[in-house]
Amino acid sequence: MAATPLMNEFPELAYLTREDLEDILNDPAYFQSIFHSLRQVKELYQAQTELGMANEAIAQTNLSLQDRLYELRTETKEAFDNAKSMESRWKDLEREQREVYQRFDPQFLLLRLRHATTAQDDASEALASSFVQSSPSPSLVNDASDVDEFIREFRELRKIYHKRLMWGDRWASGQVSWEDG
Repeated sequence: MAATPLMNEFPELAYLTREDLEDILNDPAYFQSIFHSLRQVKELYQAQTELGMANEAIAQTNLSLQDRLYELRTETKEAFDNAKSMESRWKDLEREQREVYQRFDPQFLLLRLRHATTAQDDASEALASSFVQSSPSPSLVNDASDVDEFIREFRELRKIYHKRLMWGDRWASGQVSWEDG
């Protein structure tokens, strides 16, 4: 028998006669028995079996790791949620810190001093107006103790006012140093 591409590809069929080859084509059971006895087919089935077993081993390994994976996923979610909570808390603390530090900012302190100076001036003026209006007429002189009390209170209020005014002027002109510390 001459060498054909079929015989070169499947040397196991080289011993078969032309009639045997025709019978193989006509009889499905005979075809199956010859087909499954070929080396390439056996190797293919062997490789398929090995791949199936390897796949089964991988699946078993994955199943054995599944519970630990779920635990890690839960731990990761908890850690992430905790980190988000801490991040939110951090923002709150930074805001609180800015608010606290703002009270000690030199510009804010100068502003507070100026407001306090104005309030002190208003308080002393209100005391003076109250004293003047409490006298029914200019000809009547208030009791000496009332006058002494008014002078004492008024002087104290004005003294505080002028001290604050001096500090504010010095601060504004740069004579008061502010050191960050």
